[in-house]
Amino acid sequence: MKVSNLGYPRIGAKREWKKALESFWDGKLDAPGLEKRMKEIRLDHLQTQRLKGVDLIPVNDFTCYDHMLDMATMFGWVPKRFNHQGGPVPLQDYFAMARGKQDAVACEMTKWFNTNYHYIVPEYEEEMEFSLLENRPLKAFREAKEELGIDGKPVIIGPYTFLKLSKGYSSGQFENLLNRLIPLYIQMLGELAEAGCSWVQMDEPVFVADLSKEDMKLAKEIYNQFKRAVPEIHLIIQTYFDSVEHYEDLISFPAAGIGLDFVHGKTGNLDSIRKYGFPADKCLGIGCIDGRNIWRNHLQETIRFIQELDDFISPREWFLQPSCSLLHVPVRKDQETDLDSVLYRSLSFADEKLEELHLLKQALSHGSESISEQLNAAAEALDDLSTHEMRHRPSVRKHLKHLREEEFNRKSPFQIRQQIQREYLQLPLLPTTTIGSFPQTPEVRKARRKWRIKEWTQEQYDEFMQTEIQKWMQIQEEIGLDVLVHGEFERNDMVEFFGERLGGFAFTKHGWVQSYGSRCVKPPIIYGDIEFRSPMTVKESKFAQSCTEKPVKGMLTGPVTILHWSFVRNDLSKKEVAAQIALALRQEVQSLEANGIRIIQVDEPALREGLPLKKKNWNHYLEWAVRSFRLATSAVDDRTQIHTHMCYSQFDDIMESIQQLDADVISIEASRSHGELIQTLRNHSYKKGIGLGVYDIHSPRIPSADEIKTQIEHALLVCDRQLFWVNPDCGLKTRKQEEVIHSLTHMVTAAKLVRSEIARNV
Repeated sequence: MKVSNLGYPRIGAKREWKKALESFWDGKLDAPGLEKRMKEIRLDHLQTQRLKGVDLIPVNDFTCYDHMLDMATMFGWVPKRFNHQGGPVPLQDYFAMARGKQDAVACEMTKWFNTNYHYIVPEYEEEMEFSLLENRPLKAFREAKEELGIDGKPVIIGPYTFLKLSKGYSSGQFENLLNRLIPLYIQMLGELAEAGCSWVQMDEPVFVADLSKEDMKLAKEIYNQFKRAVPEIHLIIQTYFDSVEHYEDLISFPAAGIGLDFVHGKTGNLDSIRKYGFPADKCLGIGCIDGRNIWRNHLQETIRFIQELDDFISPREWFLQPSCSLLHVPVRKDQETDLDSVLYRSLSFADEKLEELHLLKQALSHGSESISEQLNAAAEALDDLSTHEMRHRPSVRKHLKHLREEEFNRKSPFQIRQQIQREYLQLPLLPTTTIGSFPQTPEVRKARRKWRIKEWTQEQYDEFMQTEIQKWMQIQEEIGLDVLVHGEFERNDMVEFFGERLGGFAFTKHGWVQSYGSRCVKPPIIYGDIEFRSPMTVKESKFAQSCTEKPVKGMLTGPVTILHWSFVRNDLSKKEVAAQIALALRQEVQSLEANGIRIIQVDEPALREGLPLKKKNWNHYLEWAVRSFRLATSAVDDRTQIHTHMCYSQFDDIMESIQQLDADVISIEASRSHGELIQTLRNHSYKKGIGLGVYDIHSPRIPSADEIKTQIEHALLVCDRQLFWVNPDCGLKTRKQEEVIHSLTHMVTAAKLVRSEIARNV
């Protein structure tokens, strides 16, 4: 029996990784300095895992930006627009693909399955050469061996998952491209074998999705080729996030081991094992510790579960594992000194999860009595949490139980509301706006920090914030935007901000996780029933409205996004938790309206990411997700315009549900996938207000007015110009002031040019 880790958080306990990257991008650290710092962080992570008792320590799970981008650049998948000159991809080209540059837009970025991690989508282009420019797994293996004496387990994205998550080819090209990738994988594995590598973790999470029998047959032939070409490598095919779709096929693959998720795919995987058994000549990776949430494991229950498995299967060896890579959870909890003691004892971050795996190994190898003290401590901590007073608020439960159906519906249908709002708001054709946030400068962050540590009084903080709001209200007026926003300078994070003001949430000081690139977030912890306390956004929105005659949008984060971007209690269903959040937000929406805010945006960028990986489970999820949004937004008057914002990700799958949200206007992140979204809207017309993001805010490049004008014109081929809005892709929190002003000025100029052309042609 061995402890095997699937991946370790890259960012460091104090975000050392993030700081190194941003120092490099800011020119404060040169390329050799970055490489040196990254190596120090990598080796520290490996050493930590060894000290925690991990037997199979992952290597090549570390990256300078994203693991899918690493695979793409390793294979030479560099789009022509980046002018790569051949050979191993230098850092400047690598980061240009991720972030863009002035003369080349970045590669698309989208969600990693149903998580809040974003990966860079590999782009295939015709005539693209396939070659192994650099064997990154080999370098990682050698580094661990030479520097620390660790025989690491290289982690590699499997060929089927890599290609399925890539873009730029037709379905008819899939098998041919897969066959062209196989020699690169064989070369990679062969070089690892020559270096003395024994175990390789081949991540194939796509095997839990809705693949066909033909897909599995094709995938099996790939692994047959791997086995024939490099028989000395022990491959473990690793799945996660759900149960395997064609388990009976997968266990026949010529692999030394199969890794299964027994947390998020427990029922399906267990049913499959009971029905088909498990091969005696393969190792079984038991994903028994939740790699996506922060709750302590009920060790005694896990021990019983594994012992029950042992009663009816006898794999060659057992690997005790997290359910997935630990990149989705914070690094360690010992820095969280201010949490409620009951909550603190019930938490388990990455390092603690590795300790739990080691304890499980001890218990299963030497008997539960060998860790009786730890078993009792875990059970007691979880029992104390279950009876915590925050977990049971009778008023919240009663209100939800007695909701009426009319509370989920607007007073009038969209067509009537649209006319009322048009007359009331008096907006021009193709109204311009932003998604909500403006740059969080060092001065803004410093002010918030001073307020938090009580160096500033509330009055000083409010005065600073009002000055910042006034400044940006004036900038927006000068740029010529039609609907303004207050800028969200008081908000540390779009979810954390609201959680801090609602009952039922808790917050860490250092519980950071990677969202995309160097962007890290601190997800709130939902551990109790959620309760509205007092208005959360009215003060700033009301002040901003007093600074202008133009309408100001109130800005909220929606219930489904708050749910998905938090660490959620696991004693209630997500449906129940989302309804509690929606009920609280409903009162905030009403408070904004009562204070004169007549455009209210309730963002749901995570709606699509929460979609289950298996289509058979979609309807149930979408039904409660839509109802949560409608519960939060349906209490307002017809004159009040409800907006929502979403991030792009295959909206053709859920267009009907997006319609059912019944928002008056939806804005969608679209610049990196503009053509695909246009095609979606061609196939599924959208009959309410819509704004397609006309430029990419994740990149520092500034688009020209002509470029944005072209984006608008393409969108108007499929969107009703009477319903179309012009906006950036997303919030502008991470951009610099000069980038924002130039880009928005070009956006407004482009909108005015298109308006003029429409007027001339009427």
